[in-house]
Amino acid sequence: MTATLWLHPAAAFDFNDVAARAEQLAASPYKPPARNLSPELENLDYDKYRDIRFRPDKSYWRNKKLPFELTFFHQGWHFREQVRINEITAKGVREIRLNPADFDYGANKFDARMLNGAGFAGFRVHYPLNTPQYKDEVLVFQGASYFRALGKNQHYGLSARGLAIDTALSSGEEFPRFVEFWLERPSAKATELVIYGLLDSPRAVGAYRFVLRPGVTTTMDVTSRIFLRQPVGKLGLAPLTSMFFFGENQHLPVDDYRPEVHDSDGLSVLTGDGEWIWRPLLNPKRLLTTSFVTTNPQGFGLMQRDRDFGHYEDLEARYDLRPSVWVSPRGDWGAGRVELVQIPTSDETNDNIVAYWVPDVAPKPRTPLNFNYRISWEKDAETRPPSSWVTQTRRGRSYTKHDDGSIGLIVDFDGPALRGLRSDGQPDPRLEAVVSVDANGQLVENTLYPNPVTGAWRQSIRVKRQNKDKPVELRSYLRSGNNAVSETWSYILPPE
Repeated sequence: MTATLWLHPAAAFDFNDVAARAEQLAASPYKPPARNLSPELENLDYDKYRDIRFRPDKSYWRNKKLPFELTFFHQGWHFREQVRINEITAKGVREIRLNPADFDYGANKFDARMLNGAGFAGFRVHYPLNTPQYKDEVLVFQGASYFRALGKNQHYGLSARGLAIDTALSSGEEFPRFVEFWLERPSAKATELVIYGLLDSPRAVGAYRFVLRPGVTTTMDVTSRIFLRQPVGKLGLAPLTSMFFFGENQHLPVDDYRPEVHDSDGLSVLTGDGEWIWRPLLNPKRLLTTSFVTTNPQGFGLMQRDRDFGHYEDLEARYDLRPSVWVSPRGDWGAGRVELVQIPTSDETNDNIVAYWVPDVAPKPRTPLNFNYRISWEKDAETRPPSSWVTQTRRGRSYTKHDDGSIGLIVDFDGPALRGLRSDGQPDPRLEAVVSVDANGQLVENTLYPNPVTGAWRQSIRVKRQNKDKPVELRSYLRSGNNAVSETWSYILPPE
């Protein structure tokens, strides 16, 4: 059994306790985490660290036969900072301490002195998600403020974060980290788990309450209160981090048997005035930052809409089973923007996509910012527009009788609003594609026609770029009469 130490007598422990800790911490200068690891643990390589595994039979709460169980990550390798983990029960709050006997160290040879003082680097939550006979891993907190979760029949993909600071700024990004957690011991019939977290960094401190509800779509309700020690250049709230290497709108320049490799294929935004926007993701040649300005957004997410295994052909990674993650605001977020950062990557091991909310006005130092939302890890019931949506975007050389240097784009739309319209391959007079191109592009062609194979509708666009060193932004949506019947397709042709 993992060692425990009582810290507080029996008393109600809630979000306000963590928020008080955060406010007190923000009033003090930042203190870097203490180094508590032996050189042997600090200098582990990837394979040696992976060889340290928590013993499943030692799972926390297993002997109490509760629906949720915990396992823990050992400090070491890149995860050198200790994370304190506490349990909340009717008796009070107690710290859970690392017991080396709870870990299998594999081929590593450590004596007691090497492990002395080591602690946890994070934790996993297990729950009988896919079958009552087995407790699946449903949530992980490890590394800075990163966490990721799973719904039923999903494979891990993109991550969420507690906070992002100065992402993609020339001054460099600051990575806050969760330094302490408190977990409420669940009841014998619990279907949700309550977790509190304390976040710290040189310029920001935060108190968090997470309510995890595993299911077909796993959700987490997030309550947060953030205090700044110092002003920041850019405050990124509810951040999501994903990977896009190549896909149907961007071919890989080298051989790969897989047609597509990505955890997410687009950013979806539901603005405050009800417009749905879809931006396909890219792996640009240089850093690309774009944003969507709105007031009181209704939601945004990095989505994996393509669920066809044949479009990936990767039996190990199973990109077709990676979740879409949707952020639903709670309360009014005010004026700001959903920002998308796309970073060049030469392989699939780098998370190169980041999306988050940036408020127009960041709080003054030591002034609390209350910020609440729900995160949904989706696959079988994904959030999308009720009318129609983009199912794929394809880019390639424009095939014309004379090569005029234009770029060809194919955009497919599908959804209830389009079903029942003409399927004989002929244009429908009730439906038109409305396209706009910025000043750096010239629209050469815009046609819309049914796809008799799928029953969906296909738009063909040709555009010429005026200046190859600048991007081109395009927007398109389908209209019937005066009414929009699709989301807005918003695409960036990055500089060449």
